[in-house]
Amino acid sequence: MNPFLVKTPSLVKRLNPSWVWSFPQETNAVYLTFDDGPIPEVTPWVLDILNEYNIKATFFCIGENVKKHPELFRRIIAEGHSVGNHTNQHLNGWVTNTETYISDVEAASEILKQNNSNRESTPSLLFRPPYGKLKPVQSKKIKQKGYSIVMWDVLSFDWDQSISPEKCLENVQLNLEPGSIVVFHDSLKAEKNLRYTLPETLEFIIENNWNGLAIS
Repeated sequence: MNPFLVKTPSLVKRLNPSWVWSFPQETNAVYLTFDDGPIPEVTPWVLDILNEYNIKATFFCIGENVKKHPELFRRIIAEGHSVGNHTNQHLNGWVTNTETYISDVEAASEILKQNNSNRESTPSLLFRPPYGKLKPVQSKKIKQKGYSIVMWDVLSFDWDQSISPEKCLENVQLNLEPGSIVVFHDSLKAEKNLRYTLPETLEFIIENNWNGLAIS
């Protein structure tokens, strides 16, 4: 059974109140996020459709993917989106010792900084743990480095190949509200569901007169 729920319960948020789970509803904005990229098979399409709808998003990038595809990372920034650290090798914090985990986060940070031509002296200080799994000691050390740990309140489950694209869209539309942080993935595993769900989600945002903003 998948341990995650589509909508993050209030109790879970209260267990880690220093993590960012959502934003005030008064902002009248939603915050789309994309994990695991950038990759040439999916990320350019995501950027194209976000541009079409004039919606900004936040990309939590794997350091190794940025190193392989620096031009895509630079395009994300050039088009006004935010970027965040998603570790260098997509590590699961629960099964990784803390020293190794923090070193991997630092390695990703250096790669992101080296390839951020617009803000070379200001590396991204947004962090999302792969799988949402992070030990308390890892969280403490990451926050000591100045990072905001960004989680979510809506999971699309786009990576779950056992669900249909229609179910993926339903996960988003039934739970999306002003202030929501939504998780998508610009990855091969998520591609089938994402290509159906993302355009419909952007239409849904426009129809509700919400703003689609990047996390800063």
